[in-house]
Amino acid sequence: MSHPRIFADFHNADERGRLRLNCVGTIEDLRLQNIKLQQGQVLVIYSEELEVYGVVQFSEEESLWVAAIDWQQMRDI
Repeated sequence: MSHPRIFADFHNADERGRLRLNCVGTIEDLRLQNIKLQQGQVLVIYSEELEVYGVVQFSEEESLWVAAIDWQQMRDI
């Protein structure tokens, strides 16, 4: 199964290590691919030469979408 691939800033993580999905590149990728984020959705998250699978969650604390990732599973692209 192919998962949508979107940009995220790996330096924009919350205190739980989840990537915030609110940067300009992320919003642009979501718009271009017509993706509406949903709880539990699996995405391929990339930034420059790295990528990792992420599971979409809604952060109630910050009222925005985030992606839970396994930082140990990052791979070079």
